[in-house]
Amino acid sequence: MRAVTANRMEAFSDGVLAVVITIMVLELKVPSGPTGADLRTLAPGLLSYVLSFVNVGIYWNNHHHLLKTVERVSGAVLWANLNLLFWLSLLPVSTNWMAKNSFATLPVAVYGIVLLAAGASYYVLSRSIIAAAPGDESLLESAIGRDPKGVASVVLYAVGIALCAVSRWAAVAVYVVVAVMWLVPDRRLAATIEHAVSDEAADG
Repeated sequence: MRAVTANRMEAFSDGVLAVVITIMVLELKVPSGPTGADLRTLAPGLLSYVLSFVNVGIYWNNHHHLLKTVERVSGAVLWANLNLLFWLSLLPVSTNWMAKNSFATLPVAVYGIVLLAAGASYYVLSRSIIAAAPGDESLLESAIGRDPKGVASVVLYAVGIALCAVSRWAAVAVYVVVAVMWLVPDRRLAATIEHAVSDEAADG
């Protein structure tokens, strides 16, 4: 029986994320008329789509680098990856609900819960990859350590959800802050992968 490789897991994940983005863009409705007022009716949907597209793009980018550090694909890694994809697959539903209700409080909170669960799932996936690695220290662990950025993201999402009780726009602002935080490139992982690849080439 052939073991599942990281490349196969990445290809499957890429397909799921592509479908997620496709579903989200299909939910955008064409304005009913040619005027600026008609165009403004598209604003909630477009803003929701942009926020979700950026989040999916961030996950796709970081997931790609994350899987480059996989040294062994265990059952726990496979299930952790599926768990992450499950929560990301709920983004189109939560995005559309938030858009159709013009960022009402409950949809914004539910959207935050989906982001929180996805962030926590990504953290679990990274720890599963580290646990599955042979030897005392994995390539991923040497790059991210205890992953303070991942932990901070989950905490901020929880803060955003709690802020929904006070102001839904404050909650959305927190979600945006987390996205911006991840848009800033994390050089540690890329540098560690590049260094490992260079070492393998030298050994070869």
